[in-house]
Amino acid sequence: MTTDQKPRTDDELRALAERAGRELENAPALEILRWAVDTFGAGFCVTSSMEDAVVAHLASRVRPGVDVVFLDTGYHFPETIGTRDAVAAVLDVDVITLTPRQTVAEQDAEYGPRLHDRDPDLCCALRKVRPLEEGLENYRAWATGLRRNESPTRANTPVVGWDEKRRKVKVSPIARWTQDDVDAYVTEHGVLTNPLLMDGYASIGCAPCTRRVLEGEDARAGRWAGRAKTECGLHG
Repeated sequence: MTTDQKPRTDDELRALAERAGRELENAPALEILRWAVDTFGAGFCVTSSMEDAVVAHLASRVRPGVDVVFLDTGYHFPETIGTRDAVAAVLDVDVITLTPRQTVAEQDAEYGPRLHDRDPDLCCALRKVRPLEEGLENYRAWATGLRRNESPTRANTPVVGWDEKRRKVKVSPIARWTQDDVDAYVTEHGVLTNPLLMDGYASIGCAPCTRRVLEGEDARAGRWAGRAKTECGLHG
């Protein structure tokens, strides 16, 4: 696959992403990330919720010092912030922390306390979606840790696709991985993981909107439990 560093129009980038998604569908995660790094260089970053550092670790093997973007919503578990700090200290990556325009206290003053209970979509928009859109402005492509088997809403995740909302190429190098694949990689490489994964949490988001999962539930069942909401808006 031929790549270059020249600026591309949105239509060209979309076509590039769709073609790469087809050609790299069965490629190993490292090859997918190598394509992204070769294609976009410093215009490529990894995003991480700090549930684990698998994608950050993979990307650091391809591009040491790669930017790893983390959203500090102000509602994270202490364990999540601790994982971020450990990743920054241990991996050869540049962790960039994004924050919302308002602190939690400022948001409470404008919208009332516990907005996440009354209007979780608005809370996610203010504390996640908007900060990420602003934080990705200088990048043309971003990588996520999305996996198809996490939930029905993620079943069709392409390994490389077009993010229409942000007009960027979206790379999901471990989209085809299972939890067993993740666990095997973590064990083989000693990858950092959030301690909450050992305490009944299968998917870790903001503390007020995340609970432990029950036996037989899918990994995302602990997010916004009791609501129809299944995604924060970052991925659909």
